[in-house]
Amino acid sequence: MDVKRFKIGTFNLYNLVLPKKKYYGHRQYSPDDYRKKIDWIGAQLGWMGADLVGFQEIFHRAALEEALQASGLYERAEVLVGQSRTQGPVVGLVSRFPVLDYEFIAKFPPQARLEMNDTPVPLDTFSRPVLCARLKLPTGQPVLVFVVHLKSKNPMLGEDADRHDPVERAIGKAKSLIRRAAEATAVRCLLLERLKGNNDPVIMMGDINDTGHAVTSEIMAGSPPWRRLDARAKRRVWDVLLYNVKDIQARQSYRDVYFTHIHNGHYESLDHILVSQEFVRQNPNHIGAVEYVKVFNDHLVDDTLTRDAIPCWKSDHGQVVATIEFRRRRRS
Repeated sequence: MDVKRFKIGTFNLYNLVLPKKKYYGHRQYSPDDYRKKIDWIGAQLGWMGADLVGFQEIFHRAALEEALQASGLYERAEVLVGQSRTQGPVVGLVSRFPVLDYEFIAKFPPQARLEMNDTPVPLDTFSRPVLCARLKLPTGQPVLVFVVHLKSKNPMLGEDADRHDPVERAIGKAKSLIRRAAEATAVRCLLLERLKGNNDPVIMMGDINDTGHAVTSEIMAGSPPWRRLDARAKRRVWDVLLYNVKDIQARQSYRDVYFTHIHNGHYESLDHILVSQEFVRQNPNHIGAVEYVKVFNDHLVDDTLTRDAIPCWKSDHGQVVATIEFRRRRRS
């Protein structure tokens, strides 16, 4: 393992389900499609070569373990997978670094619950429980890792709703947005709770189902300090601020071709990795810095331009990998 740098990745597996097991109604994989999916995921993981990978859309732990075995990279790694309360998908993590402790969090912290006109918004659980794990880097430094999968943009419709009615769809999308915003707020509160009293760096990764500068994304990451704040106040904000590796890459490159999903001809970035100031080079006290970010999206298809389609055994999301280089110690 390279002790000079390490790689972190996020991977929406797109319905990783064991063969002949029904999901979302009557859908299921044939043994042949399942084998193709396991092999494809294993190959993608091989190309990514990440030391930590946060996963979304895991239905069965056994399927993930097969895919990890197919990659040939994680024989001695630790694997964390949540348990679904609804038989739906969950998040997970594979780590080649030691796991010090972890928890899957289903409930919002009390301070994150929203009110409108003194009326509580009836949302207090994540649609997919959040993983919070504390790992030990090769330097011995603990790092706090969050894996998230926020509510999608798909409209929340009732059983009797007309899926093609424009008013029903507008209301359904508004409901999805409210839930995604509530989940983002709860994640932000979880982050702030766990940052109190320590200087551990933070990595947050996953399918946020929004662009990097959407309101929900900024809720989770926090807002940069107002430029006229005094230095002490700015340091307090920077201490709990997260930075999107996409933006870090953009500042270092002349061209931005970052997208992880294509829907109706729109190329979007829904999958993100965010890091705390300990991994930002501009911070004088950084312990490492984002060196390079790569998106694995060659398999994505714009179905408004072609009759081709993504096979069910591939993901409809690209994978993101960020390489972080440890800070070199100066010789005395």
